[in-house]
Amino acid sequence: MTPTTLDQAPLSVLFIGGTGTISASSVRLAVDSGMDVSLLTRGRNSSGRAVPETVTTLLGDATDTVSLAAALDGRRFDVVVNFLSFTGDDAARMVEFFSGRARHYVHISTASLYGKPVLQSPIVESTPRHNRFTAYSRAKLDAEEVLVAAHIRDGFPVTIVRPSHTYDEASPPLPGGWTVIDRIARGDEMVVHGDGTSLWTLTHAEDFAQGLVGLLGNPRAIGETFHITSDDVYTWDQIYTIVADALGVAPRLVHAPTELISLAAPDWFWSELIAGDLSHSAVFDNSKIRRFVPGFTPTLTFHRAVLRMLAWRESHPEQTAADPETDAVLDRLVRGYHGAAAAFAAVAPGEKPAG
Repeated sequence: MTPTTLDQAPLSVLFIGGTGTISASSVRLAVDSGMDVSLLTRGRNSSGRAVPETVTTLLGDATDTVSLAAALDGRRFDVVVNFLSFTGDDAARMVEFFSGRARHYVHISTASLYGKPVLQSPIVESTPRHNRFTAYSRAKLDAEEVLVAAHIRDGFPVTIVRPSHTYDEASPPLPGGWTVIDRIARGDEMVVHGDGTSLWTLTHAEDFAQGLVGLLGNPRAIGETFHITSDDVYTWDQIYTIVADALGVAPRLVHAPTELISLAAPDWFWSELIAGDLSHSAVFDNSKIRRFVPGFTPTLTFHRAVLRMLAWRESHPEQTAADPETDAVLDRLVRGYHGAAAAFAAVAPGEKPAG
């Protein structure tokens, strides 16, 4: 973490986005580390995640330059951390606005932009970036390119951080979120993509925050790129089974090829992410973040964190109820699995397919 002394002012940090799955833990840790934290927000916090009382809240819209300028009112910061920049155009606006206003600008990107399927494991920061499956990843890649160009051309003081699948108590890391947990608790079947054995890394937001906050204000981090993940790796069958065990029920898992999930639910938010990211094994080498932040030591494994998640579910029933539309999609996937299984069972041995 960045220390403060009696003769050194606390590091002033602006978080753009600070109540989300990843950002809320980072805001809390920055405050606990003695930093002077401000949070730019549009004034809506429906997540249930508390903001520390010492945080200075600035009301404004990061997507509107006039609103952003009015909210900051001439303030300058040692560090700006932007969780809400998603495209090349977003990044270009941030470069123009924060040049001269921040000594260190941290862009939160995504590890989903690494090329899939990964040709060599574990993934390192120089692994090729060309995720052709998801529009979100391609847009984030455009943003990175703009920021790197600004650093090379003008010395813009950027650090790029790539989280992978990061979760907290209020955001289950399952395709379908709380609806999946509700289905498992009810004893309903769940379709798992592929055969359920691909390897997947889960990172609790508190562990991610260790790495991120440790980078803030570090001049050696300028111009560098880091992914920040835990070493908590599971198969997808294990992930669903851990949830079922915590609920005290037996998991009822069935498996479907990823391409059939995309056919059955082409407009479902998760279909593209499953095809372009979740269906591929993703294991990360975190040696770089550990070189820059020696204290980075993820401690929350999913089998422990899921107990906290279920406690959150019990205390926040209004925010964790099943979503009927998502439930209908998951029902459709289960019906599709059984329909496909019946069709295959109906093919006699040696029979040639029609056509």
